[in-house]
Amino acid sequence: MATDYQQLVRRRDGKFRRIVCHTLSTNFRASTKIVEERLPDTLRDSYVVVENRFLGINASDINFTNGRYDPSAKPPFPCGFESVGEVAAVGSKVKKFRVGDAVACASVYGAFSELLIVHEKGLVRVPAVSASVLPMLVCGQTASVALSEVGDMASGETVLVTAAAGGTGQFAVQLAKLAGNRVIGTCSSEEKAEHLRSLGCDRVINYRTEDVFRVLREEYPKGVDLVFESVGGSLFKAALDNLAPKGRLLVIGAVSGYQDDTAWKQNKKDGGGGGMPLQTKLLAKSASVRGFFLNLHNDKLPVHAKKLATLLEAGLLDPGVDPTPFEGLAAVADALDALYARKNIGKLVVSLPPPLLPPPTSRL
Repeated sequence: MATDYQQLVRRRDGKFRRIVCHTLSTNFRASTKIVEERLPDTLRDSYVVVENRFLGINASDINFTNGRYDPSAKPPFPCGFESVGEVAAVGSKVKKFRVGDAVACASVYGAFSELLIVHEKGLVRVPAVSASVLPMLVCGQTASVALSEVGDMASGETVLVTAAAGGTGQFAVQLAKLAGNRVIGTCSSEEKAEHLRSLGCDRVINYRTEDVFRVLREEYPKGVDLVFESVGGSLFKAALDNLAPKGRLLVIGAVSGYQDDTAWKQNKKDGGGGGMPLQTKLLAKSASVRGFFLNLHNDKLPVHAKKLATLLEAGLLDPGVDPTPFEGLAAVADALDALYARKNIGKLVVSLPPPLLPPPTSRL
């Protein structure tokens, strides 16, 4: 009797497709291609094969193709951090999963693939094979862990969230509100502003029509206690210059400079207005800038995953999937373009076709 894996190999004619980086670059479309690969003859004992249905898009996808996250990685290598799918086959020693389980993969490189072959430790069981699961993974846990564990978020504080309508920012807004804080969110359109108000944002700043620095200085003269900052550039400076005494500025990313590499270069302007050095600004307020990288907080993930799931089940969190349809591996680059064009409201997701049906058996 054929095993599940043998049946899978036969059903797919021994092949699957995935996105591979062939040249280090911040231009995802130019640095990657879709390749067809052969399935291995046998499945290793502790490994699971997942047929992916939904892929999560992250701004940092281009940091991986540029070699920023893992400088030792040399092309060609597979891309992508997040996916949700169904278990299609399991190795002989796999205990946690069985065929048919709905599972998610987060922060295991190579997720942009029709099939994902991964050690069982790299997967988590989820309620259903649904796009709504994806925002809870990297985005939701980044916001939850960063605010609580690194930002020391309390109650009754003033919290500023930049790129607040994005996949991660929307979680930061909601979690800060649930903790009993005043929340300010920045965004780039009135449509996004309306969405943020629906999430409970107390003050929305459309930076295309308002000056963020001026709004913060005039409306929040005591300063901002906690900043969840993922943009960089002028928004970073505005947040820094308006930190309250003992304020904390969480650097989650610097998306404004990812595509042209400026986030990785020395930029004298990032020190803020008036020429005052960054160190002097922080010293004068006993304030701090704290960097955050989710993979360095893996020990905290189970607690925060449970917290997010509980809030979602209670109807207190909106996972926020962007409704724009992106379908097929080729659409991953399109989705990334949409993200950097700031067109999304919530998490961008690419869907893949349902699993292939088995070939018909011949009747003699």
